[in-house]
Order: sequence, then C-alpha cells, then structure tokens
Amino acid sequence: MKKIKKTYRYALWSALYSTLLSMLIALLSYLFLVKSLGIGTVIVFGMIMYVVSFFIIQFRAEHFIYQRIKKLYEEISILNINDLERKKVTTDIEALTKTVKEFVEGKSEEIAHLNQRDSFRRDFLGNVAHELKTPLFTVQGYILTLMEGAAEDEKIRTKYLERANKGVERLTSIIKDLDMIAKLETEGMKMNIETFNILELIQNVFDLFEMKAKKRGITLRFDRIYEFPHFVKGDVERIEQVLINLVVNSIKYGKVDGITTVSIDDYNSNKFIIKIADNGEGIKQEHLSRLFERFYRVDQSRSREQGGSGLGLSIVKHIIEAHNETILLKSTFGEGSEFSFTLEKAQ
Repeated sequence: MKKIKKTYRYALWSALYSTLLSMLIALLSYLFLVKSLGIGTVIVFGMIMYVVSFFIIQFRAEHFIYQRIKKLYEEISILNINDLERKKVTTDIEALTKTVKEFVEGKSEEIAHLNQRDSFRRDFLGNVAHELKTPLFTVQGYILTLMEGAAEDEKIRTKYLERANKGVERLTSIIKDLDMIAKLETEGMKMNIETFNILELIQNVFDLFEMKAKKRGITLRFDRIYEFPHFVKGDVERIEQVLINLVVNSIKYGKVDGITTVSIDDYNSNKFIIKIADNGEGIKQEHLSRLFERFYRVDQSRSREQGGSGLGLSIVKHIIEAHNETILLKSTFGEGSEFSFTLEKAQ
C-alpha cells in the first residue's frame, strides 16, 4: 500500500478535527435547540462537513506549499520554474529536496576542489620562487664580486664565471621544464607514435650517461642478455626523455659504486614493463605518494646539491600518462628504488 502523502494526512486529520468540532456544535444544537432535526441529520451534516473540510484544507495546503516552492524555484538558479507543476506540488517537495541536496553536495565538492587547487597554487608559486631565487642570487653574487674588482684576477674571474654559468644553466633548466609542464597541462601532448626497439633506446641512454655514472662509480647495465629486439609503440623522443630522467635520477641518488639495472618483462599479453632499479638509499614510505609532484623533494639540501629543476618525475608521469600507460614506484628505505612504466607491444 502506497504511503499517504504528508499533505493528505495533514488535510485528513485537519478535516477530522473540524468535523468533530462541527458535529459537537450540531449535537449541542440538537440537545438544547432543535431536537426535531434527528440524529441522522447530525451524522449527515458531519459527513458533509468532513468532505468539504478535507478539500478546503487540501487546496489551502497545496496553495501554501506551491507558493513557497515557486519562490524557491525563482531564487535558486539551478531550478527551472517551468518544471514546477501545481498538480504535483506535494511530490515536488521531494524533488526539490533531492535537487537542492545534490546541488549542495556538488558545491561542497567544488569548494573542496577549489580550496585544494588554491593550496596547490600557493605551494607551486612558493616553490617556483624558491627554485628561481637560489640560482639567481648565486649568479648575482658572482657578477657583483667580479664588478667590484675580482675580475682583475684571471683565476678568480674564470672560476666565478664558471660558477655563474652553472647558475644560469640551472635557471635555464628550470624554465625549460616549467614551459614543458605548462604545455602538457594546458595544450596536452601531441604524440608521434611509431614502432621502435626499446632495448636500443635504453642502450643509447646508457652510452649518453656512461661518463656521468663513472664519476660516482655507478654501473649501468641490463638485468640479463637480451637475444632478440623488443619492439614497442610510442613516441621515441618522449620515451627517451622518460628513460633519461629515470636513469639520471638513479645516478644522482644511487649508492656510490652502486648499480643501476634496467629490465624488460611482460606486463601482460599486450604490454611490456620497463624497470629502472638502483641499490641506493631508497625512499621512506611517507614520501612515495608525493614523489611525482612538481618540486617535491625528499631531501631538500641533497637535491639542490645534485642540481636539477625538481620537475623531472612530474614530466615523466605526464609523458607516460599521455601514452595511456602506467608508471609505478617501489622503494625500500636503505635498500634502493625501482621505477617502472608500461608500454604497448608492437604486434
């Protein structure tokens, strides 16, 4: 049995109370005034009063509710006044409540998202200012020292110019990576998808950074001898950039005289997974979820000593996601880290 509408219950009870009052008046009139009317007349009178009262009260209740809901529809921009029907006004209350509830929930989520974005924006601007300030002040300091007379000493001049140049290179690196991040997030990334041998690309990256690795005594190697090529689909230049960033990170933060190992395995029947692992100091668990954020650094002092823009892993994540692939991170503090990403196999 369907639940009786609240306004009907209200009207029924109100009609009952009115009827009982009317019957009481009629009964008193019968007892003391006009007994000739008879008890039947009183009962008929009560029934008529009950029906008439019900319709009057129901009409008044609906009119009352309709006027107030109409006002709400006019004042709340998400509601269309044309959707409001007088004949459905009692059910419109439920629809209105549901709509307003959904609106409030949506606005709450929107406000939370905006607060999060505002917080992220403030952090980002603070990080950018800090990252730019350090090399700028360094370059400025060396130039001022040279202008004040140090330029006359050839050794000092050469040394300070070299240091100033390193500061400029770091500024250039930060601005270049910032420009790339901005393009990735606003314009998206146009991919030039082609088939290539991922083993050959990894070897090219090894050759490129062999001297850098030797300076820290780090060996770059594959996990095993691969007898056959492994062909994948992707943007060669972008994937090379991913490999460069991950290999350079393993050199920077890996253990001195350590090993960086790259392996390629089946992720599933359609994809390979490429893993870049080192046996360095690893990363603490509390840092893992934020490691791909822009400018996030596990160790501020060590990271700045090693150089870089602080945007490398963020760029890696954007490139891999632009390929509709997955990037993963596993790390045990004190033992090492493993970054991995998937790529589609070339059929």
